[in-house]
Amino acid sequence: MKIAVDFREASRLNKTGKGWYAYNLLAAVLAQDSQNEYIFYIDKLCALPEEFKKFSNIAWRRINRRSIFWHLAVLRDLKAAHGSAPADLFFATTSFIIPALAARTLKTIIIVHDLVAFLFPDHNKKAVFIEKMTLKFALKKAVKVITISENTKKDLLKKFAPSTSSLIDKIASVPAAASEKFHQMSLPEIKNFRISHNLPERFILGVGTLEPRKNFTTLIDAFAQVNQEFPNLKLIIIGAKGWKYKQIFDRVHHQDIKDKVIFRGYVAENDLVGYYNGAEIFVFPSLYEGFGIPPLEAMKCSCPIIASNAASMPEVIGTGGLLVDPADTRGLAEAIKSILVDRDLRNKLVNRGQHQSQKFSWQSSASKLIQLFRSIAR
Repeated sequence: MKIAVDFREASRLNKTGKGWYAYNLLAAVLAQDSQNEYIFYIDKLCALPEEFKKFSNIAWRRINRRSIFWHLAVLRDLKAAHGSAPADLFFATTSFIIPALAARTLKTIIIVHDLVAFLFPDHNKKAVFIEKMTLKFALKKAVKVITISENTKKDLLKKFAPSTSSLIDKIASVPAAASEKFHQMSLPEIKNFRISHNLPERFILGVGTLEPRKNFTTLIDAFAQVNQEFPNLKLIIIGAKGWKYKQIFDRVHHQDIKDKVIFRGYVAENDLVGYYNGAEIFVFPSLYEGFGIPPLEAMKCSCPIIASNAASMPEVIGTGGLLVDPADTRGLAEAIKSILVDRDLRNKLVNRGQHQSQKFSWQSSASKLIQLFRSIAR
């Protein structure tokens, strides 16, 4: 079977959630599958990842176009023969444009990470417009629809099942996981990392793109309350600037804690391991997530976590962390203080988190995806 893949986001240097999902899932797929042939489509901004160069069953196709013109060029290319036959299947990892425009003769699998475009319409205007224009058509044409959590499956069925016949029969959940790079470091390793990265002795950690959906303003407000009792504590927020990020910086100024909050921007995965290990607590107060990989990363690094009780978070976190109402600033502050002062609670959350994180693996998710490929081939 010849499987074409949109590999653009997976090959970006500064990957975010969707890119990391595609990267780790496909790396695990190729480690298990030497039978199928793969055509990986990239653009001129992509670099070939070293980890994928060892696989002999990948043909790389660089399409030097941008925006909609890239998708149209890939569609034309998919009609041509590569070797003995055209592609049997197109795997859309991040965009619905090609599945929406493709003829039904081309089998497609799409991944629906979340319904942010429909639930948070103030999100990136261009992305929202494109997703609203294409997702419905992509759902109708796709032979399989992958959701990364049961919560996303529920959201998808609620929104589209009435207008898309047999949608429920198409959906398969292929959950995300944390990379094996995330692990508990030794105390000397943490000390060296703290020194080399100029980290404070005690800090709370938040990770995510700087945008309203990540709810960093509530985290900042809660931290301001906690900081009154723990004046030596700092807050480090890691993530690139997204839409409406300015309100996050404004909240820091409003709370008058500019010297207590540190923004580190985008941080590479290898360094992120050190931040999780060095943090007192990882806080993930997001209003909505299709899955939410950072809590699993923190769990694997033995960092106790607090997360919101919204959307997919209870499904992912289970009993591995404290869950709070994302609108409850005082409740979040009290949860943070409880871990800071209660060593037994901290140890319990670390142990439960390690156990919970082991329930998700890229190897298991890759096996599910390979079975989907085989079911389509039959």
